Amino acid sequence: METLQKRFAEHMYRHPDLEWDQIKNLMNKNQEAIDAYQWMEETGGQPDIVCLDKGIYLCDCSKEEPAERRSICYDAAARISRKKNAPETSAVELAEAHHTELLSEEEYRYLQSQEDFDLKTSCWIKTPAEIREKGGALFMEKRYGTVFLYHNGADSYYGVRGSRVKYKLK
Repeated sequence: METLQKRFAEHMYRHPDLEWDQIKNLMNKNQEAIDAYQWMEETGGQPDIVCLDKGIYLCDCSKEEPAERRSICYDAAARISRKKNAPETSAVELAEAHHTELLSEEEYRYLQSQEDFDLKTSCWIKTPAEIREKGGALFMEKRYGTVFLYHNGADSYYGVRGSRVKYKLK
């Protein structure tokens, strides 16, 4: 919690109008939040408190995609469908196993409006069902001062593509 408290104090623009005691109370009464935070921290996500969609979230704020969450397909169906070299897990599977969610396009754009992320990496984001049903998935990154939204086969994976997640504090 000391690491989170320090990060919270250093980046107040990510959570204006919030006080540390409020966050501490939300975390202390929710073991799932503590578990999600610890996993995010252990895998290099550098989680901090971010206000998204009128909610308070733990969110990955590492400058680049966490190294321990790269080289993964979008979801289990994509991973299982690979004929060769299937990764051990996927972005959605990792998120669900740790009570977190992938960011939406809007949330990713908001995060990027606060500071620069993923200048050398890319990030799987929550993909609409109609795209996923056709075998695709969406990812985003920031290049040339612009946030880009792309598509790829959900079964693709690259050493620079990973997942950035969030956990809603209740």
